[in-house]
Amino acid sequence: MRRLYGMMAEFRSPDALLAAARAAGAAGYRDIEAYAPFPVEGLAEAVGFRRNRVPLATLAGAVAGAAGGYFMQWYAAVVSFPINVGGRPLHSWPMFIPVAFELAILCGALAAVVSMLAANGLPRLTHPVFDAPGFGLASRDRFFLCLPLRGRPADDWESRDVAAFLRGLEPAAVCEVPR
Repeated sequence: MRRLYGMMAEFRSPDALLAAARAAGAAGYRDIEAYAPFPVEGLAEAVGFRRNRVPLATLAGAVAGAAGGYFMQWYAAVVSFPINVGGRPLHSWPMFIPVAFELAILCGALAAVVSMLAANGLPRLTHPVFDAPGFGLASRDRFFLCLPLRGRPADDWESRDVAAFLRGLEPAAVCEVPR
């Protein structure tokens, strides 16, 4: 039995792609993938784009970095090696703020990059849609809608049903995407 990633339809205009994505969502398809050479207004909502946790991970990284930087300086100045310089208190918090701020920025940025890569499923060196006929035009002037058959062998009836649905959307072409 052949293994398919999904079925893909090619459209010639962004309006046709947007209408097809909305029809696929209304028909109950999930994990809809759309590919366009430029941003299409409303396409993210049509394919069911969900908010991710990158901002939360960035905040957590920044708070952890600031707390870690502040704790590191406090421990060094108060517990590990207390030195009274010029009569200042051992826990002189204004002196600890610049390093805590810099570590908040650094750790927040690192957490943002790592969580963005994880949310996008990267690094991925190849994707099955790259092998679809004509998909190279997705970066120039064509618009593609892919309906994945997630994790199951493509039964002939299932791929025929999806192909018939896609043909009903009047695309320029419909093709199978091999796994």
